[in-house]
Parts: sequence; structure tokens; C-alpha cells
Amino acid sequence: MRERIKEAAIELLIKNGYQGLRFRDIAERLQITRANIHYHFGSKQQLADEVIIEYVQEAQKSYKKIWLSKTFSLEEKIVRMKDETKKRYLKYNPEGSAGSPWSLLARMRLERDLLGDKTREAVERYGENLESFIVEGLTMAVEKKELTEDAPINDLALQLVAITNSAGPITQDTGSFERLEELYLAFGRIVRHAYGAAPAAAKAPGGT
Repeated sequence: MRERIKEAAIELLIKNGYQGLRFRDIAERLQITRANIHYHFGSKQQLADEVIIEYVQEAQKSYKKIWLSKTFSLEEKIVRMKDETKKRYLKYNPEGSAGSPWSLLARMRLERDLLGDKTREAVERYGENLESFIVEGLTMAVEKKELTEDAPINDLALQLVAITNSAGPITQDTGSFERLEELYLAFGRIVRHAYGAAPAAAKAPGGT
């Protein structure tokens, strides 16, 4: 029951925001009593804190796994990041073109002043943590000779974080994931054309 309550809370937080989260709405949706919700979580703040912090941790875990991978190429990392974002989008836009709100982080950034201290810190540090993962992934790409040594790693990471942090508004404005997908792929093409390291020339047979 706890997981069902938390899932309903996430949907309502995305749709109505922190101020609009009500135990009554969760109870009606799950056909349970408000007392049942109080039993599991005590208060609205306790419920909101738990689901938001867990959401942030899960998102960070997914992106960290991608960017710190020693197996994926840089291009694969960008595509997988795009796909991970799309998976979250499709959860609330299953037809792919509804443009319904889907990003809990985007909504909570707008209401950070209403959140508990630990939850607000988790939301605020999300972008910093994501940027650190991407910086490490780009540094690995330089070491693997996928990028030139003069690639502006911090600037590139900042641009990719900006795309990810704007994912919610972009999809809602356009009514689909298509424009956001184009931005991710365009970023990858620009990085490759501007800073992609040329492959080493093959030695001629019998050469030294």
C-alpha cells in the first residue's frame, strides 16, 4: 500500500504541486481512507519529502550509471540519457503526443520554498550532481580519444544539464517529445563535429 500511495502522490504533485497535494484526493483515487495514509506517512510533508527525495535519488542513479559507464561510447551515453528522459515522459504521456506534465523535478523547482530543508536541498543539488556525472563522462571521452583535449568539458556539461532541466517545459510547449529528442541528438552532433578526435591513421603494411 505504501508504494501505491507514493505513486499516487507523485502524480498529484506533478499535476497540482505541493500546495495541491491532498490526502483526500489520494484516498479517493486508491479507494482507501485518509486514516490509512496517515498511518503510513503521518503528514503531507512526510509523504512529499519521501517521494521527492526517492525520485531525485532514482533519477540521479540512472544518469550516473550511464555517464560513468566505461563501456558506452560518448554518443551512446547521450542517446541513453535521451532515452531515460523519454521513458519518464512516456509514463505520463503514453501516446507520446499529449504534452501532459510529467517532470516532478521541474514542478518542485517552482515550489522549492514550500519544501522541507532536506527535500529542497535534494532538488537544488540535483543539477549539480548531474553536471558532475556528465563532466566525468566527458573526461573519460577525452581519455579514450573520443574528444580532443581542448574540448570545453565544463561548458559542454552545462549545456547538457540545461537541456535536461528544461525537458518538462519543452515537451509541454511542443506537445510531444520530438523537439527535446532533436535537442539531445543535435547536441551530440555538434560535440562530435566540433571536438571529435580524428581516428589515428592506420599503418601501411610493413610500416614501422
